[in-house]
Amino acid sequence: MTVIRRDPHAHCAPVDPERELIHVDCASHSYPDGSVGIHDMCFYVLKDEIVALCGPNGSGKSTLLEHLNGLLTPSKGDVWVNGRSITHGERSDLWKDVGIVFQRSDDQLFAPTVLDDVMFGPLNLGMSHDNAKAAVMGALEWVGAADLVAKLPNYLSGGQKRLVSIAGVLAMKPRIMVLDEPTSDLDPLHSERVEALILRFKREYGISVVIATHDLDLAARIADRVCLVRDGSVFAEGTPCEIFYNPSLIREAGLALPQTVRIYLDYCTAQGREPEQRPIQRDELIRALQSSRSR
Repeated sequence: MTVIRRDPHAHCAPVDPERELIHVDCASHSYPDGSVGIHDMCFYVLKDEIVALCGPNGSGKSTLLEHLNGLLTPSKGDVWVNGRSITHGERSDLWKDVGIVFQRSDDQLFAPTVLDDVMFGPLNLGMSHDNAKAAVMGALEWVGAADLVAKLPNYLSGGQKRLVSIAGVLAMKPRIMVLDEPTSDLDPLHSERVEALILRFKREYGISVVIATHDLDLAARIADRVCLVRDGSVFAEGTPCEIFYNPSLIREAGLALPQTVRIYLDYCTAQGREPEQRPIQRDELIRALQSSRSR
């Protein structure tokens, strides 16, 4: 893949119809106060990939996420999920396919206990009480929160609430998991746990994942594809190394380079040499520095 610059007014043809789970075709949405959430948005999600939507606050990331399972519908354009146009009313049971984990866990947790909360989705899928409870315990165990099953959500820590929110979506076995700023406001331990879970969704469950984040270090570590968002539209996309080793694009997006990229570029500048590699992961950076020093 090479960096693709999007024309914000062009029709968005399907990229890979056989693998495309979500297709957003020039969608726009304005809120009642007139503010624009997304504008001529083109976006897609393929099977077996992790996509990072990267942009500053107010760029349209969260608004786009809420269109992916029908919480919002576009005023113009179209959104397709698994071949269904949700813009034209095919929204029934959409949450079975696309599960959303909100940025604020308190917006998602509402039941008296963790068990009741995580069971809400499976019961609404039509599962029996016993099957729903089994799905809940499996999901809580999988995210490492089984010990919280009898707890009251209001008294959980921020990290625990995020794990329970993820379990509530996972228990419904969606094909696509959407997470809004999944590690924001979490301590380092819970941030690492959530990051590991996102990678496991794809590897062990075959779930495609979309994350909205302005944390480019996170995006660099886990994303297969990065979409830069500005003024309600995706204006560029590519692999992490293609996007993050293009500093002008990152400046245009109003973001800062990932730490790994910044260290490597600063090192090359200090050594008076052109960057010969494009390390993204920490181990890639170490190998690149070792290789440079051996010359």
